[in-house]
Amino acid sequence: MRVACSLGSLLTVDQVIECARVLADTKVDTIWIPETWGMENFAMLSAISGVTTTQKIGSSIINIYSRSPALIAMGAATVDILSKQRLILGLGTSSIPIVENLHGYTFRYPLKRMREYINIIRKALTGGTINHAGHSFHLKNFELLVHPERSIPIYVAAVNQGMVDLAWEVSDGVIFYLRPLNEMNKTIHSMNSKRVIDVSCQIITSISEDEDAARTRAKKTLAFYIAVGEVYRKFLASNGFNVETAKIYDEFKRSGLKIIHKYITDTMLDELVICGPPKECKKQLATFQNTGITLPILQLNPVGGVTESLNLMVETFFDR
Repeated sequence: MRVACSLGSLLTVDQVIECARVLADTKVDTIWIPETWGMENFAMLSAISGVTTTQKIGSSIINIYSRSPALIAMGAATVDILSKQRLILGLGTSSIPIVENLHGYTFRYPLKRMREYINIIRKALTGGTINHAGHSFHLKNFELLVHPERSIPIYVAAVNQGMVDLAWEVSDGVIFYLRPLNEMNKTIHSMNSKRVIDVSCQIITSISEDEDAARTRAKKTLAFYIAVGEVYRKFLASNGFNVETAKIYDEFKRSGLKIIHKYITDTMLDELVICGPPKECKKQLATFQNTGITLPILQLNPVGGVTESLNLMVETFFDR
């Protein structure tokens, strides 16, 4: 079974590169690099391509508002050439706070924009001159001067059903995050009845022989995403966790991030994350795989030191 790893956005540049060196000696399928408001994605993908040889490298995710599709095509082509055809281009809408507050763009028409974005990128990567007059973009005489040797796979990060439908229609794979097990099982099997694509899901993962420490670490990460991520909060509220998400968000508005993790329940951990001692984490991964996920992406959430946590993840999940 394919298993991938995501190196979280709270790691330093040097830590990400060192983690990639460690993962280079394993059979991990893909090393995914996030982009929030820290490390720039294409630069980091280029860096880790230089310290790995066989693992695929993926962006999770590059948002479709802060760069033009032409610039994304340029970056994707460059990284794919540098990595010798190992890139997976993960695209997503990000969120209103990031797009509007941090980048200064207007978050509008995400479905139309994603469809048009992928269309332009694919045309650019296959060569030829692009003259495009669409809803969000107008390009005249754009042509890449560098040409990748293959069709670069494009994955779409999806939460709500409209983006899920679009991912299955136009992409090579989907990237899920924070979906309850039963909901994910139903969605994957329903969508795969129409067309089969690669189904990846990034899973908050905290491994430690100290079970309480691992669970607390996972709770803090999960609570953070629920507090600051409106799209995840609303999705989880509509899929069985309305009471819990309301408590977390109310406490976040009152006091910030410090204690909101106390409202994460055992059921939320069971449904949404992998955490605990190695043996238990293996069982939890199997539960996620049974939903129909074809590429679980284990998001490194260090318990203690980064190196020690990564080594324990490698010993637990990734063959050398």
